[in-house]
Amino acid sequence: MPASILRLLFRRVLFRRLLPVVPAMALLLAAAVHANEPDRRIAVTFDDLPWASLEPATPLPAEGSVPMDMLDHHKRLVDALRQSGVPAIGFVNESRLWSQGSFRPDRTAMLEAWLEAGLSLGNHTASHLDFNAVGLEAYQRDILLGEAHLRPLLAARGQTPQWFRHPYLRTGTNHDDRTALETFLREHGYRIAPVTVTNSDWIWAAAYRNTLRQGDEQTRQRLRQDYVRYMMLRVAYFERRSSMLLGYLVPQVLLLHANELNADAFAALGDALRGHGYRFVSLEDATRDPAYARPDGYTGSYGTSWIHRWAAAENRGTSFYGGEPTTPRWVLELAGVASE
Repeated sequence: MPASILRLLFRRVLFRRLLPVVPAMALLLAAAVHANEPDRRIAVTFDDLPWASLEPATPLPAEGSVPMDMLDHHKRLVDALRQSGVPAIGFVNESRLWSQGSFRPDRTAMLEAWLEAGLSLGNHTASHLDFNAVGLEAYQRDILLGEAHLRPLLAARGQTPQWFRHPYLRTGTNHDDRTALETFLREHGYRIAPVTVTNSDWIWAAAYRNTLRQGDEQTRQRLRQDYVRYMMLRVAYFERRSSMLLGYLVPQVLLLHANELNADAFAALGDALRGHGYRFVSLEDATRDPAYARPDGYTGSYGTSWIHRWAAAENRGTSFYGGEPTTPRWVLELAGVASE
């Protein structure tokens, strides 16, 4: 038999023997690649519930009811979170449940819709006060006022408020006030809700709200697309800082606000995060990571990421904090904001 035919027969036999092995080899290779990927987890949090632009001074119809377009935006946000399977938590300002000196049940109904979707709620003070500006006693009073309707609302579902979020992420400018507040919060059953991925979504939201008033769908589409890109740049920035400081990717905590932009853009943002390898976890799950027990070394006047706070405790140099992605000038101008 010619050598060429022998070689052909040998190749066919070898191929038949290897064929069942190929899928297993592919699975092993995929597993090896997956094992080398970082474990990306992120908790999604929303401030200023029931709605960021719903305040006691907000112009409303004579009866003080929540405008229908606002209810529509709120429903879209809740639906987007539910459909994305995101175990988000929203932080409530009690004052947003009032209008013209009267409590408005339709505003509490927005919180009930949030809970019915399987989402969580926390305390964000009654009046969105700045701890650094008003001092300890006034701030503590506002925290207690912030649970006047929140606590019974949760109790009806067998829950209690467990998380507190500082407005503006301002946590005190001296050690004594910070320690006293932490003790006060523990005594009332609260844990401080940290943030690692800070951003200026409120500026983008202001620009988006202006385009809604103007009926400019083309600019709104551009805002939604660029907003998702901007947020992913912010996430990547804090990934790098996490690796520099901790040597691994900490489970991130993302701060957003309950607003029209996130109602319309969160589905795309959620897809982008998943495409980057993130899986969504609860705030409780994210903060189980040992990094969240690290000391907070920041006592400045600004609100900043907990990654930067941990770095401050280690006296990292100023170069550690630089290079944050910023909001483009055209968005600032559209929002009517001079700077971040």
